[in-house]
Amino acid sequence: MIAIGADHAGYEIKEKIKELLISMKKEIRDFGTYSPDPVDYPDFAHEVSKMVGSGNAEFGILVCGTGIGMSMVANKHKGIRAANVESAAGAKFARSHNNANVLAVGARLTPWGEVEKIVKVFLSTPFEGGRHQRRVDKIHTLTNL
Repeated sequence: MIAIGADHAGYEIKEKIKELLISMKKEIRDFGTYSPDPVDYPDFAHEVSKMVGSGNAEFGILVCGTGIGMSMVANKHKGIRAANVESAAGAKFARSHNNANVLAVGARLTPWGEVEKIVKVFLSTPFEGGRHQRRVDKIHTLTNL
């Protein structure tokens, strides 16, 4: 299952991503927002990240104006490796090298055509493991720095 959420700036792109995911036969859970009315992005990033961090969703997708705020919030959650991605190449490496489990995109920075490519690449690229696993393991080992 894929958990998805957006703030008001990302609402329209989130709706397009939902259509894309449905066409790809993916199970989704939409955590909102459900309109372009102003809201606070952390509310949606927290809900999506809780789903992924608990293992109730395989991946999360977050959309705000830039993707930056959403990724910052998501990365506060245990077990989350959120990547703010602006290109299909970035999506490939976020998955293959960093085993990212939450994708953040910026609706104001990335046109729909690129977002569509990003989502497809992110969801279809496997983690390579190997030398990258050692590095990924180090992400969640240090707390209270």
